[in-house]
Amino acid sequence: MFNTITPQIVISPLEGKTFNPNTAYFETLKKNKDIYSYTEVLSENALLRYNDKQSVGLIKGVSEDYLKNKSLDSITIDGSFILENKYGSNAVIGSAIQTYLMVNTTDPFNQLQVFSPKKGAKLRSINPGDDFTILSIPVSGVFEVQQDFDNIAIVPLKFARELLAEPEKISAIELNLKPGINADKFKEDLEASIGVAFQVRDRIQQNSVLYNILGSEKWAVYIILTFILIIAIFNIIGSLTMLVIDKIKDIAVLSSLGAGRKLIKRIFLFEGMMITMTGCIAGLIVGFIFCLLQQHFGFVKMSQDNLLITSSYPIGFKWKDFVLVFLTVGVFSFMASALSSNLSVKKINHLNHDL
Repeated sequence: MFNTITPQIVISPLEGKTFNPNTAYFETLKKNKDIYSYTEVLSENALLRYNDKQSVGLIKGVSEDYLKNKSLDSITIDGSFILENKYGSNAVIGSAIQTYLMVNTTDPFNQLQVFSPKKGAKLRSINPGDDFTILSIPVSGVFEVQQDFDNIAIVPLKFARELLAEPEKISAIELNLKPGINADKFKEDLEASIGVAFQVRDRIQQNSVLYNILGSEKWAVYIILTFILIIAIFNIIGSLTMLVIDKIKDIAVLSSLGAGRKLIKRIFLFEGMMITMTGCIAGLIVGFIFCLLQQHFGFVKMSQDNLLITSSYPIGFKWKDFVLVFLTVGVFSFMASALSSNLSVKKINHLNHDL
């Protein structure tokens, strides 16, 4: 859902709000063959008013390449995602703005009024309206992604320049790459060549709060399942202990034939590891098959409230997760098997004592 409106790479100034994009470096970057869309962005908070209601929102002016994003139609819940038509500029607003201001996209007579403080204005005029740039723009559509984005009004770049009295500078450059281009490698090359005055962020860095929450949730689930594994390990210890007790006569025979304590201990250790790791590998295979089926058929559904993007619970395969599970089960299995194998050594000591 975030990726429908979040670009792969964003370039923004390290200090200040705006920078000049009309330099030799950015002109060359604009012609880079690996870039699918090169969008210049000028954004600032503004006061929005519709009829008798008003609210503060983010005005985001974008250049024409922004509309190359084919996912924009999938997040549009009312009207159309159109920023320019034969009558002039149009705005596409987030659902939070539409809900609060009660904007009607089918009403051609009421337009969205945008108020922005004039540069250098100190808000001391007798008429407060003299300290603001006030522009009106019709609303062509409403989009809905997530709460962080639904308080944005997307407008053409020229409208934002007129509103903010900013004829040249921009706030950021948003880049989307062509299919097959490694975004991480492209970002590294970009950081190495762009200089220290700019910061380059990928999707994870743009939505760091979201990814931190997802990462914390993942580790919380891992810890909970590890505790469940520890409880299950007691069953393994119990089963192996019963096995040692059942094989007392066999232990005595092996001992009389010259088998040492280490050999007998290794036998039970190996058997315990064989039992637990067989279950681990079988579980990984079953989990892999289930996740593969979920990706293709979507057996597990999410909430039916928002079906704009997908209704199936998303699945992603990461080899590190498989290795982590295998190592976790392996460590606790070894501990359980070692405890049970130590019991076999104690049984040998009891047998030798009885003899």
